[in-house]
Amino acid sequence: MLNISHNRLNQKVDISGYKSGKKVFHKRHYKHFNRFLLGLSLFGIFILFLPWTQNISGNGFLTTLKPDQRPQTIQSPIPGRIEKWYVQEGDFVEKGDTILFISEIKNEYFDPKLVERTGAQIKAKAMSVVSYEEKVKALNNQIRALGQERSLKLQQAKNKLLQARLKVQSDSIDLQAAKTNINIAERQYDRVVQLEKEGLKAVTDVEGKRLKLQETQAKLVSQENKLLASRNEIINATVEINRVGAEYTDKISKAQSDMYTAQSSQFNSEAQVTKLENQYANYEIRNDLYYIKAPQSGFINKAIQAGIGETFKEGDRLVGIMPSNYELAVETFVRPIDLPLINLGEKVRIQFDGWPAIIFSGWPNVSYGTYGGVVVAIETFISDNGKYRVLLAPDPEDHKWPTGIRVGSGANTIALLEDVPIWFELWRQLNGFPPNYYKPTSTTAKVEKK
Repeated sequence: MLNISHNRLNQKVDISGYKSGKKVFHKRHYKHFNRFLLGLSLFGIFILFLPWTQNISGNGFLTTLKPDQRPQTIQSPIPGRIEKWYVQEGDFVEKGDTILFISEIKNEYFDPKLVERTGAQIKAKAMSVVSYEEKVKALNNQIRALGQERSLKLQQAKNKLLQARLKVQSDSIDLQAAKTNINIAERQYDRVVQLEKEGLKAVTDVEGKRLKLQETQAKLVSQENKLLASRNEIINATVEINRVGAEYTDKISKAQSDMYTAQSSQFNSEAQVTKLENQYANYEIRNDLYYIKAPQSGFINKAIQAGIGETFKEGDRLVGIMPSNYELAVETFVRPIDLPLINLGEKVRIQFDGWPAIIFSGWPNVSYGTYGGVVVAIETFISDNGKYRVLLAPDPEDHKWPTGIRVGSGANTIALLEDVPIWFELWRQLNGFPPNYYKPTSTTAKVEKK
């Protein structure tokens, strides 16, 4: 009631006479109520000094510890068309089991005998390589034969040159003898002419000496011609040597050119054979890719491409599979401000969706229905949701996780930190301060030891 007037009603009206007033204003109720308030205050003060475990809460979901154990989709590395399904959703398949069969949609692979024809091309090209090898061998033999023939021809030409030089020497000696003979013949002729003038020789003797002188002069001219002819033979022999060298160099060069051309064709054929062998192997592997097989044992979750005759591109998802053997883990997300407080090997409490639990985040020993976890991985880059991803594995020192949980279900996590009084935690929460930063020495030692 508002005190608008200065007239106080409680001073004019006595309410103690009423039944309700008697119960309220009894002194015994004041005594019990004061004791209750005192006890409640003492209990509240006592609670403020109780230990409270600081914690970091996070939300996540169940996943697997190893990447190859997580749900995956099977893709086809080649484009194709679905022809036949061998499984249905929910079936269990072993590793290597055929899931579906696809056919080709690219026109360059339509030929049903593509592999056989490619093999025939490889054989033909291989025979071409053998032919070029034999041609190279024949040309090498021809080059060796030309080299030997050139050596013999050059030796023959050198012998002719040597003969010509010896003949020049012989003709030079004969020329000197002819010159000597003509000198003798000239002196004899002059002497006979002088004696004929003195009347000591007849004219017949003079004519005989003149004839002999002419014959000697003719021999000198003939010998000079022979010497010149011998010298020409030396020149001809030298020219022949050069001609033989040039001729066989040209023949050997032509044979070598043909050999290099054959070798080039051989190498080109070998490259084509290698390319065809590569295509042959690719075609064989491509034929095996028509059968989409299970990469590991697991359960078929969902057929993403379902219809018969439906086409798809390379890399398109065809079917989802869940591995049968996996190790459960929890993928949780924490705020960036709390990330420095998370350490490898640190203990974490987990509450799974669908499993009843009574949680006291600050008193983990009092909580019920939570399970233990250990930090095994901390992401170093922020996720799309603005938080950092932390991976938790089952704690071997705690009781086992429930067998009924499945990959993908939700989970709430509580990372246990340092023990502080409740009053300190209330003060921290009211001021928005982060939990106390600390690094557990025992856990860090274990991680570094591993």
